[in-house]
Amino acid sequence: MRLPTLRPPARRTGWAAWLAGMALALLLGATGHAPAQPMATEPEVKAAYLQKFLAYVEWPAATFTDPEAPLVVGVAGDPAVHAALQPITAARREHGRPVEVRRLGESDGVEGLHVLFIGRAANPARWNARLQGRPVLVVTDHARGLEGGGMLNFVPVDGRIRFEASLAQAQLAGLRLGARLLTVAERVVTP
Repeated sequence: MRLPTLRPPARRTGWAAWLAGMALALLLGATGHAPAQPMATEPEVKAAYLQKFLAYVEWPAATFTDPEAPLVVGVAGDPAVHAALQPITAARREHGRPVEVRRLGESDGVEGLHVLFIGRAANPARWNARLQGRPVLVVTDHARGLEGGGMLNFVPVDGRIRFEASLAQAQLAGLRLGARLLTVAERVVTP
C-alpha cells in the first residue's frame, strides 16, 4: 500500500501537528484501520446493563422509607458482575437516590433490596421464593429466566449480550418497566 505524500506545513509552529499526522498516517497505513479499543468483558457488559436498567423502572412510592434512602442492588451468584457494578454505581444517583450494591450469599436475606441480579451460580427458585410479594426487580442470567420468575433476563444474541423482559412478572411485583426499556428488549412477555 502506497502512503500519500505529505508535505510539512509552511509555518514552524505546525511541525508538531504535522509529525503527529504523519505518525497516524503510518500507523493507519501499516494496520489498515485505527487501533481497536479493548473489548468489555461479559461481567462488565452485564453490570452496565444493570446500571442502565435502574433509570427505566418505577417502584411504588411506599417502597422507600425516606427521600434519601438508597436504591439497593443485590448481586447473587456472580462475583465478577458485583465487582464490575461497584465502581460504575459508586457516585451515581438514580431517581434522585444514591445507589448501593450488595454481594449476596445463598443465606442472605432480601430485606431492603430494590433490584436482585441472580447470576448463573445462584438458584433462581430459592431467591424468587424469598421475594414473593416484594417490589424487587429480578434480573436473571439463566436459560428460561423469565419463566422462572425473572422480570429481565440476559440472553446471548449473535455473540452479544441482550435482554428479554416480562411485563407480567413486573406487574405482579408492582413495578412498571419503562417503554424505552421495552423497545430495546429482544423479547417482551405481556400479561
